[in-house]
Amino acid sequence: MVRDRESTLIGIICGAGAGALWGLVFLAPELARAFSPLELTIGRYIAYGAVSALLIAPRWRALTARLGRREWLALGWLALAGNTIYYILLSSAVQMGGIAMTSLVIAFLPVAVTIIGSRDHSAVPLAKLTPSLLLCAAGALCIGWQAIVTLAASASFAPIIGLLCAIGALISWTAFAVGNARWLARLDGVSGHDWNLLTGIVTGMQSALLIPVALIIGTRTHGGLDWAQFAAVSIGVALFASIAGNALWNKMSRLLPLTLVGQMILFETLFALIYGFIWEQRGPTILEASAFLLISASVISCVAAHRRTAAAPH
Repeated sequence: MVRDRESTLIGIICGAGAGALWGLVFLAPELARAFSPLELTIGRYIAYGAVSALLIAPRWRALTARLGRREWLALGWLALAGNTIYYILLSSAVQMGGIAMTSLVIAFLPVAVTIIGSRDHSAVPLAKLTPSLLLCAAGALCIGWQAIVTLAASASFAPIIGLLCAIGALISWTAFAVGNARWLARLDGVSGHDWNLLTGIVTGMQSALLIPVALIIGTRTHGGLDWAQFAAVSIGVALFASIAGNALWNKMSRLLPLTLVGQMILFETLFALIYGFIWEQRGPTILEASAFLLISASVISCVAAHRRTAAAPH
């Protein structure tokens, strides 16, 4: 029992750390607005792939000997859903709809993942998670209320396209979160860190294939300062979000049940909003502050539900 509580605590800390690092990806499209979402995705994931290849090189042969065709196919679709497609859609949503609206949609990730995870064997029953899910939904609505009002009043189609992109990112990352957690649970002889690095290499290869597409459809010209900023953002996001953030997430995924994994995604939303406030040099509104409280209560109630279930006699 003590070990279970320690594992849960360590898992939650890892989830919070991953969220703090992943929240940076919401800022990247604003920091390098001169570049398209496709270019930002290529830059980030080629850097991710290169760093991953360097880190895994000493044990490449021994590691790949443990992987079969199924594992490589899984890495391919996980890289596509959780990285390439997700970040193209997320960057588009931020640039066209703003951080607040994008955060609103992504905040529903815990709801989607928790509902799917509730069907797993020995998972906490969905009925016991209802208060947590309701608090999560209420917090998400508070976060995006102002964005929805702006969207309805806007004469431009950009916010609508941004909303659709955010919904697409939600679907893409939900598929990744569930699939990645289940693959980590069945892997033998491959650590979560190595799985993350392998995912980075596959994602980097996918991004390299997109370079000709970016060259064909690219219409903007960039100066030396723009390229320097682009390189700094790409490398920074690759190191902090893709390498360190994913490593923490994979460690957490092995310590927590899938229903609780879903709730941990809320930390990404919280930190994304904090970074957004700092970037915009303002404080949260009443609705935004309420959202922080509601989402925090959602995570706490979910943790409490898991503790009660673990403490119940079997």
